Amino acid sequence: MRRAAWSCLHEALSAEWAKLRTRPGTFWLLAAVVGTTVAVSTTAAAAVSCPHGGCSVDPARVSFTGIYLGQAVAAILGVLAIGGEYSTGMIRATFTAMPRRTTVLAAKAGIIGGLALAAGAIAAAGSLLAGRVLLTGHGFTPAHGYPALTLGDGPVLRAAVGSVLYLALIALLSLGLATIIRDPAPAIGTVLGLLYLDPIIAAVLPSAHWHNVIERYAPMTAGLAIQATTNLSSLSISPWDGLGVLAAWAAGALLLGGLVFRVRDA
Repeated sequence: MRRAAWSCLHEALSAEWAKLRTRPGTFWLLAAVVGTTVAVSTTAAAAVSCPHGGCSVDPARVSFTGIYLGQAVAAILGVLAIGGEYSTGMIRATFTAMPRRTTVLAAKAGIIGGLALAAGAIAAAGSLLAGRVLLTGHGFTPAHGYPALTLGDGPVLRAAVGSVLYLALIALLSLGLATIIRDPAPAIGTVLGLLYLDPIIAAVLPSAHWHNVIERYAPMTAGLAIQATTNLSSLSISPWDGLGVLAAWAAGALLLGGLVFRVRDA
């Protein structure tokens, strides 16, 4: 029984990988995740300077600024993994070949999560390298009280690994929401609204309590706390707890998507 389940999952993974690998847009989107993230991070690092030290700037967070925009591309990747099949009607062929719908969704999640992790790792490495070169030249040096941006530094390693995980979780959250919504355009709009509108709402709220609630529980603001390496006591939520909130959003979207996936017609 267990062997049959694993065999079924293996077949589904192979099928999903073949579909995504042969779809031209997949690798363009992965390249865009890397290119957008590194380009924005490089621009941000080039724009910041601290000639005399004592600046209230988190160098690691600046180095990973590009994640803020790169996540939009990761979200599109996650949505199109299933929304594209619904829009073309290919989902019916998928169900014919693999009737176990939860297995199909699990396979999609595994492939998309893996691809997002790979793209995120390259993007984080490029962003960190750009930040190390540019910020060091702009005064963020040990002489000014800033440790070198290196993976040998625990907080920087946590920010780098967390940024990679963040992009993968955004892709999985998007996959789950797209499974529920089905239509790619509304699904993309929903994901981007969920990510980018919450900080705007928090900024205009007069109540400090509700501002703090949004900072702690909105997927983007909570998840990006993982990048902080300085002034951690001022955060609304700790770095790993914040990433855990995003993981809960992604898991909830996938679980609800799986339930809808099972009971709704193609």
